[in-house]
Amino acid sequence: MSETLRIVLAMTGASGSLHARRLLRRLAVAERVGEIHLVISDAARRVAHQETGDKASRAEELVDLWLEGLEPTAERVVHAFRDIGAGPASGSFAHDGMVVVPCSTATAASIAHGISSNLVHRAAECCLKERRRLILMIRETPLSLVHLENFTTLTRAGATVMPLAPPWYHRPQTLEDLVDRTCDRALDHLGLRELVDARWGTT
Repeated sequence: MSETLRIVLAMTGASGSLHARRLLRRLAVAERVGEIHLVISDAARRVAHQETGDKASRAEELVDLWLEGLEPTAERVVHAFRDIGAGPASGSFAHDGMVVVPCSTATAASIAHGISSNLVHRAAECCLKERRRLILMIRETPLSLVHLENFTTLTRAGATVMPLAPPWYHRPQTLEDLVDRTCDRALDHLGLRELVDARWGTT
């Protein structure tokens, strides 16, 4: 791998757009992140509009909106959601980890059962077969037995199933505090430990 990290960031149509936006903003200015490859579903854009008010007709527009006010240092590449010929669709596309946030349970089910009908599914499948980091930030409640069995399958295959469940021990004062602490867990698992601000047992 190169000195800087190449990260794949995917967004699907579950609730939790604030987490996707915040993780993108933190990765975009991280010193060790050189490239971010983004895959954003149509449903993700729709949910983002409902939750944040950010309306975009194309994925590229949403990324630009979410990076307003920053001076990103990482190169961004936005791939078409259904382009299964894009780089992340190949196992030979070397990268340092993929995060799906938010990850719908439908997306999790497809990945668990090897159904690759779009680039998110296929890129995740490549992570599993190449033994790369795959973090699925799930948003759903309550969880059915079907969900839990899919999560078990994914965990056995090597994925990290990370529900969007923020901690409270740091006494959050704002919504961003809650979102940041959940993003911290993803950054930790990507190996970007220097970006994690709050840990149990520290002040």
